[in-house]
Amino acid sequence: MHLLGIDLGTSFVKASIVDAATKQTVNSVNYPDTEVPITVRKPDWAEQSPETWWENVQSAILKLKEKSGKSFADIGAIGIAYQMHGLVCVDKDQNVLRDSIIWCDSRAVGIGNEAFATIGEEKALAHLLNSPGNFTASKLKWVKDNEPEVFEKIDKVMLPGDFIAMKLTGNITTSVSALSEGVFWDFKANGLSEDVFNYFGFDKKVIPAIQNVFSDHGTILDNLSEKLGLPKGIAVAYKAGDQPNNALSLNVFHPGEVAATAGTSGVIYAVTDQLSSDRYSRINGFAHVNYTIETPRVGILLNINGVGIANSWIRKMVAAGSSYEQMNVQAEQVAVGAEGLKMLPFGNGAERMFRNKTVQAQLCDVQFNIHKEAHVFRAVQEGVAFAFRYGMDIIRENSLDVKVIKAAHANMFLSPVFTKAFVNALSVPVELYPVDGSVGAALGAGIGVGVFKDEKDALGTTPPIRTVEPDSTQEQYDRLYQGWKERLNQFV
Repeated sequence: MHLLGIDLGTSFVKASIVDAATKQTVNSVNYPDTEVPITVRKPDWAEQSPETWWENVQSAILKLKEKSGKSFADIGAIGIAYQMHGLVCVDKDQNVLRDSIIWCDSRAVGIGNEAFATIGEEKALAHLLNSPGNFTASKLKWVKDNEPEVFEKIDKVMLPGDFIAMKLTGNITTSVSALSEGVFWDFKANGLSEDVFNYFGFDKKVIPAIQNVFSDHGTILDNLSEKLGLPKGIAVAYKAGDQPNNALSLNVFHPGEVAATAGTSGVIYAVTDQLSSDRYSRINGFAHVNYTIETPRVGILLNINGVGIANSWIRKMVAAGSSYEQMNVQAEQVAVGAEGLKMLPFGNGAERMFRNKTVQAQLCDVQFNIHKEAHVFRAVQEGVAFAFRYGMDIIRENSLDVKVIKAAHANMFLSPVFTKAFVNALSVPVELYPVDGSVGAALGAGIGVGVFKDEKDALGTTPPIRTVEPDSTQEQYDRLYQGWKERLNQFV
């Protein structure tokens, strides 16, 4: 049997086929070739079209079919990973009512902050593990307040992955993990939050049927089976947000294990068995893919909006025509510290670790007679690493001891400059693995249909391709971080 994994990212869709017997990737594709745009109708807004997502998912599947040949006909289950926190609203006929308000949209910050104060900060943190902040529930309240004609037509609200599963199967489901990332879930009551629904004035009927992450979320529609060439009757057997799914891909399931990503945004994701929270909700707790009431597994998520997007922006503005690999080579030619040039990589909406404050990106201490393109490339990568260090200090403040971090050998971790800055600024070794989100989603689907008996059976004990340890530059990076932080403190 083969397994199909779909990873719905902000920039593109990735789809992979995995051989369930060998757990090896047969084929992978990305679609489209250029990054999917984010619609910005007003400052700090960010939207994407769910229908565009769906068209891209179909195109990715067809591209994968063309590339894969016979293995495509043997697909036995589908898994979906997706960009977290986006709001998708559909009517009773499953028609999309408006573009999705995605993860980096900041319009609902004030709504969430007011809810946090009214519900009571201690109660909200104890029951929700988070402030309602800028999460999906607050975005839905924005729609209720500002687009009542849309709100009145809503039959169901979903996360992006729920929407893709709906389009594939005609069935609408969700999970505790998804509801917790939307801040709809009460961990103490083990149910939908009465406080959130009563305060915002939501009817619980808008929430889809709640199922296990690893379960039958519906079988593919016959007409789609014919259109896409997928076998009839196969199920969507797994759905998870991109960060819990990344942790699954890296075999991070148990307390003390930690994953990281450095894509469009950046995340450190530490698993704990405690229903704990940060008193300022600067880091957030969501139900992990293997969360149960009996054995709680919570992913403590430190998020930075401005990570790979900062590198992408610099590439477009400064290095048009250059590849990331070429930028990395140039950055390596510059000494650690970029000769004083500093980058604050925040310009992609409100940052949770700054208590939902919007801090725009800053390029600081520019010297026209010294700094060249290569200095900018290095300063951006070091600035992103320092942003991770800032977040790691918050994690440590919350008594989470991080011994080693697992990450995919992808995105910014492909850069030796960034990886070295990351491990030395954080003083934590990084293990790099040859995995990605679509492969993780495929393996999750295998758990969902029982091809694998559990996550240990699905993930095995794959060794890292490389481990990067802090080196003799650790003290130098710490000094540079302190100077970077002084600049940051001028804006936060």
